Amino acid sequence: MNIFYDCFESPVGLLYLLIRGRELAGVSIGRKPSGCRKAAADRALINEFRQYFDGTLKAFTYPFSMIDGTPFERSVWLALLEIPYGQTSSYKWIAERAGRPQAARAAGQALAKNPLPIVLPCHRVIESGGGLGGYSPDLEIKRRLLELEYYHSIHTEPHPHPFLT
Repeated sequence: MNIFYDCFESPVGLLYLLIRGRELAGVSIGRKPSGCRKAAADRALINEFRQYFDGTLKAFTYPFSMIDGTPFERSVWLALLEIPYGQTSSYKWIAERAGRPQAARAAGQALAKNPLPIVLPCHRVIESGGGLGGYSPDLEIKRRLLELEYYHSIHTEPHPHPFLT
């Protein structure tokens, strides 16, 4: 089945939404995909991204597929869905959820290959000590996504979020 893409202008830059059939197959932040043609994405998908960025959508419901990935990588990517909007978890926690508690570094490597960033929210994974860790699109984008979710979340603490300083 062919893959096509559509663009979505977001607060973190241009997103290329890769579509396969009636499913989202990938999200590329700022990098135009090669080997696929441009076509209009389903309005429901575009609306979900709009709602996510305006803070009214806390979890994506649009169908997605994972074309690539080892069984471990897929288990890491799916574990991301357990991290609530506006919150973070550690690489160690993700490794435990994926069934390999001693594989935090391998979990980080799997996150770097996440084909659906934002939808499978790898930006919510941070270091155990509180550092941001990595983010393959760009660390500043990770910071901005965390800030966006923090300000749209139910948190009402008067103090600043630790990543904003």
